[in-house]
Amino acid sequence: MDKLCGSAEEAVSDINDGASLTVGGFGLCGIPSGLIQALFDRGSRDLEIVSNNCGVDDWGLGTLIGAKRIRRTTGSYVGENKEFERQFLSGELEVELVPQGTLAERLRAGGAGIPAFFTPAGVGTQVADGGLPWRYDGHGGISVESPPKEVRVFDNTPYVLERGIRTDFALVHARYGDRFGNLVYEKSARNFNPLCPAAGLTTIAEIEELVDPGEIDPRDVHTPGIYVQRVVCISNIEKRIERRTTAK
Repeated sequence: MDKLCGSAEEAVSDINDGASLTVGGFGLCGIPSGLIQALFDRGSRDLEIVSNNCGVDDWGLGTLIGAKRIRRTTGSYVGENKEFERQFLSGELEVELVPQGTLAERLRAGGAGIPAFFTPAGVGTQVADGGLPWRYDGHGGISVESPPKEVRVFDNTPYVLERGIRTDFALVHARYGDRFGNLVYEKSARNFNPLCPAAGLTTIAEIEELVDPGEIDPRDVHTPGIYVQRVVCISNIEKRIERRTTAK
């Protein structure tokens, strides 16, 4: 029952080359930056990442992108990451872009043991018809493109078949947690974090504050400990703002 790890380095010690990971967060909000840094320090390569986006050039998953540790990423937003863009267009990085709601549902479905589902999102576009560039050849051409997906009609409305997502590991960030793995996310940092734990075969949670078992009211638990295998407390996590806007 005690899932507490002594350090972030210990928590990610078996994430080896070629592993697949789903990573919580949205932009830089709620990202497991301590675990990402530990994974960077470990030196794991050829990673396959599922996350809404890949941070910025010098923070979050952007650090792994910059070091060319990520082979493939599935997400819905490229964002402020110029190196991400450069690697994709030059054929160094494979990218599967997914509608944001579809990405969320693919994670939820995978965690619920649902192999696939039908959704109207993307019908009539390359999302369903295929042909989206997944990898460029570095010379302006496409070396890998998305395949066409099954489309069926229900009640006179077409729907496209999407696959659920399962990964080797899931990395999430929570505000509070106990040694049993029960987690509470803070406000907007909740975002994609609740969807990831069930989708990962091994879920690692970094928390800002460790509380005693039973201190979290069961009604307030966002992720039950049954979905979490490891917990590490990192109380001095640096939090950055992706784009700061202030009044004159």
